Amino acid sequence: MTSIPHETPGEANPLQALTLDRLRRRTSMKWRTYPADVLPLWVAEMDVSLAEPVVRAVTQALALGDTGYPAGTAYAEALALFASKRWGWDGLAVERTAIVPDVMLGVVEMLKLVTGPGDAVIVNPPVYPPFFLFVEHMDRRITEAPLGADGRLDLAVLEEAYRRAGDGGDRPAHLLCSPHNPTGTVHTAEELAAVAALAGRYGVRVVADEIHAPLTGPGAAFVPYLSVPGAENGLSLMSASKGWNLAGLKAALAVAGPGAAADLALLPEEVSHGPSHVGVLAHTAALREGAGWLDALLAGLDDNRRLLCGLLAEHLPGVGHRPGEATYLAWLDCRSLGLGDDPAAIFLERGRVALSPGLDFGTGGAGHVRLNLATSAEILTEGVRRMAAALH
Repeated sequence: MTSIPHETPGEANPLQALTLDRLRRRTSMKWRTYPADVLPLWVAEMDVSLAEPVVRAVTQALALGDTGYPAGTAYAEALALFASKRWGWDGLAVERTAIVPDVMLGVVEMLKLVTGPGDAVIVNPPVYPPFFLFVEHMDRRITEAPLGADGRLDLAVLEEAYRRAGDGGDRPAHLLCSPHNPTGTVHTAEELAAVAALAGRYGVRVVADEIHAPLTGPGAAFVPYLSVPGAENGLSLMSASKGWNLAGLKAALAVAGPGAAADLALLPEEVSHGPSHVGVLAHTAALREGAGWLDALLAGLDDNRRLLCGLLAEHLPGVGHRPGEATYLAWLDCRSLGLGDDPAAIFLERGRVALSPGLDFGTGGAGHVRLNLATSAEILTEGVRRMAAALH
């Protein structure tokens, strides 16, 4: 499989389109959770102007009163075309897809198909907090296989977790975050093939959350889990949500490998009633027509990663940081600052900047924070300045 290089951005950086005053008019979680004097750099919402094809698709739907129930396979066809162009992957078969309300609810439905109550679900902390919350809520038990010190999958640790998870004849699953949130790590083809081989050996079903796949930077190559040898019985969840800032327009796709088609066919029909029809239209438009906007965003995110590195070196040299290869999230090691296990609380109280607490991400999260760098250079600069001021 050959990765297709990004197109040359031909649009303006969407991260620089909106002022702070205009952003504060938003009523979403990012902008309404904290008081107005707090600068929010926490939850995964981007401070962007939307891609014009998305705005056009939603506006036309509203003008037509086209706000009923979703139908058809246009979303899956758009994702298959995007995957072929972007990642050089032609293995996304539309007939092996199903529409689901969003990626996390899709994860839940996939885990229901391949595991039972009390079965183990392996996760790789530090990892997206809802992995813990949703898995435990559905009466499965978490088995941790922490990332290595380099922020990558530790295959020896993973094998031991697989072995333990399968003891007693359970039907274990591995909930794989790819690219990884919060580290921004992009798993290589070799790493994913090794995961698939281990999963086959120990009878573990892999469910891959690949929501951040469109946000892979120009220096890395995203590899769909289902594209690697041995992953035929895997399941993937994909969406345009993170790439185009569409969290409020609910829609995602479950994708099955050839060996998991029978599992996906058992998905209850009522699950397809959960996604928003307008959301499906928005996501389809993003995937079909939003490549130019996405490339401009990726260039802006790359600029912000470099800016953050410089700001940390200047204002917070004690913070450890390895720039991510994907996502718009930065995982910051603040343990040397003497702020305890929850530095986000100190940054919020003293600096009036909101970050995601590392403790929420499980093992390896203490003393860390996650920073959302999908904002303007001015807001990012002010955010780091406030973090530095919190130390004095």
